[in-house]
Amino acid sequence: MTKAAALASGEVDWWENPTPEIWPLLAANPEITLAELDPLGAMGTLRFNHLHPPFDNVKMRQAVLAVADQVDFMVAYAGDPQNWKLCPSFFTCGTPMANSAGSEALTSKRDFDKAKKLIAEAGYKGEKIVMLDAVDTPVPHSQALVGADLLRKLGLNVEIAASDWGNLTIRRASKKHIDQGGWNVFGTSWVGADMLDPGLNQSLRTNGDAAWFGWPKDDRLEALRSQWMRATDSEARQEIAAAIQERAFEVVPYIPTGQWKTRTAYRKNLKGLVLGPVIFQWGVEKV
Repeated sequence: MTKAAALASGEVDWWENPTPEIWPLLAANPEITLAELDPLGAMGTLRFNHLHPPFDNVKMRQAVLAVADQVDFMVAYAGDPQNWKLCPSFFTCGTPMANSAGSEALTSKRDFDKAKKLIAEAGYKGEKIVMLDAVDTPVPHSQALVGADLLRKLGLNVEIAASDWGNLTIRRASKKHIDQGGWNVFGTSWVGADMLDPGLNQSLRTNGDAAWFGWPKDDRLEALRSQWMRATDSEARQEIAAAIQERAFEVVPYIPTGQWKTRTAYRKNLKGLVLGPVIFQWGVEKV
């Protein structure tokens, strides 16, 4: 509200990323433009640490997938259904590589009995699970709250490690056990352009120690990615992307948590703004 008041009074001219609950207030001000940043929107992810228990066991990741509901994650952050949509794909919905292969793992009726059976088969015995939470950044904060609540409903022993986003990014880089400052799971988001295809989606890399934070390893998924990179026509790439997604729903490098609109707000005396997934701040003038 402090930011909204500053923008309304002219104390500041541009708010890069207002959160959805404030959009109606900003849109009602005739001196402010509320503009869509990117038609591709943003994609949410719930990311696991694959190096340490309990999520080094695929059955534990599958258990969370069996009960995760994108609606819960989206309502917590984006609120009004007009601001978001379900996207049960590892690729940005509305783009060529998005597909439905394996997506019943996320769209079918949520099954707590199945999830608890998988947890028992994994041998989980109440070990602590650390959920990273950046309380100063709305997307990871909302994802952490929903994710932690979900894990607790499964009977898991969850501890929320609250910090600011800067400290979360430092901690997520640690490969150490949680007793030495490591972590087990956190939520984040990517702009839609980051997740268009297997070549861009870094969260889908499963090359172990060289992978993005969480460090999943799956040789089959990597082999399929290599096939996609070598394919020379779009039809072949779409078929391989479907195989990649089907495998991803089996090994669960992360859980897609939905897709939402992104908007920016600025006073109408600004001109020269170039809007897109990345905001370019040169060439802007105040008139």
